[in-house]
Amino acid sequence: MLFQLTASVLADAPVWRVTDGMSVIYLGGTVHLLRPEDFPLPEEFELAYEASSELVFETDISSINDLNIQAQMLQKLTYDIDRSLRDVVDTEAYKALDAYMAEVGMPLIMLERFKPGMIVSTLQMLEFQRMGFAPQGVDVVFNIRALADGKAIGALETIDEQIAFLALMGEGRESEFIIMSLEDLKRTSDSIDKMIDAWRTGDSEVLRTLLIDGMLERAPGLYDSLLRQRNLRWIPQIEFMFDDPETEFVLVGAAHLVGEDGILEYLRAKGYEISKL
Repeated sequence: MLFQLTASVLADAPVWRVTDGMSVIYLGGTVHLLRPEDFPLPEEFELAYEASSELVFETDISSINDLNIQAQMLQKLTYDIDRSLRDVVDTEAYKALDAYMAEVGMPLIMLERFKPGMIVSTLQMLEFQRMGFAPQGVDVVFNIRALADGKAIGALETIDEQIAFLALMGEGRESEFIIMSLEDLKRTSDSIDKMIDAWRTGDSEVLRTLLIDGMLERAPGLYDSLLRQRNLRWIPQIEFMFDDPETEFVLVGAAHLVGEDGILEYLRAKGYEISKL
C-alpha cells in the first residue's frame, strides 16, 4: 500500500511534514502551470494527500471561473475611462512593452486599459502557453481531487484579496515594474527547465536563487508585498491548524516556502519540527 513506502525510498520533493510534537500538517510547494511531461507529480504529493483530511490553498480555486468573479476582476484590473497605461509609465517602458507585444503578435492597444499587474499576468500566461504549459497546475489537480473525494477545502486568502493584490502590483513604480517583468519574460525559456527540476526535487537553494534573489534585489517592494507580507499573514492561520482535529495539506506557490522570509523558515524559528516527507 501507498503508506508502506518510507521516505528513504522516495526522491526528494517539495513536500514537507511539520509537527508541534502532537499534531502534523503537510506543506507542499506548487507550480501553478505545468506541461504534460511534468506529470505524474512526485509521489510525496500523493502521500501527503492521502494522509490529510483537508486541503488548504492560497485562495478559493473553484470560484475563479465564476462569471461574477471574472467580471469583478476585470473591473478592478482596468483603468477608468479617462486613464490608460500610457498615463502611468514613461516613454522607455511604453516602447519596450510595445516592442515586446509586436514580437508576440499582439497590438498593445488590446491591453492598454489594463493595470500593469493584469498586463504582466497576461503576458506570462501567453509565454507559458507558447512553451507548452497548460493552466492545470498542482493546485488545480488537487482541488479537483479533493472535491471529488469529499475532502474539506480551505483557503489562506479570499478572491477579493488576491484581486486587490494584483490591482496594486507595481503601483507607484509602474515603469520599473514593466521593464523588470519584460526582462524576466525574455529569460523564461532559458530557465524554465532548471526551475521545474528544482521544484520537483524540492531544491530550496536553487528555487531561492531563481524565484527570490532577483526580485529581492531589483524590486524589494514587490518582494515584500508578494511574498513576505503574505507569508506573515498566513503563519497564524497555519499555526491554528495544529489545534484543530483535521490534518491539513497546505499547498502554496513554491516561492512562499523558501528563503529567509519563507514559511518554512518562519515555522522553524517558532520551534516546529520540519522534515522532508
